[in-house]
Amino acid sequence: MDGEQLTDLAASTADRDPLAGLNAVARLRAETDRVEAVLVRRARTSGATWPQIAAALGVSKQAVHKKYAGRGLFGGRP
Repeated sequence: MDGEQLTDLAASTADRDPLAGLNAVARLRAETDRVEAVLVRRARTSGATWPQIAAALGVSKQAVHKKYAGRGLFGGRP
């Protein structure tokens, strides 16, 4: 999803129909989760540590490690 699509989707959260807004929120959440996973994988591949990634995300090392280390995203690299 490109920037313009994300902007349009974010604007949809203000729809007068709350169900349409909720649908937009759910789609935004799914997209941001996808982008976060890609960026975490890129960071790990480029040598970033779990504490560095956690700091960038504003969470604990344990939280980010639990969320991503077991997903098989890193070719067996914990």
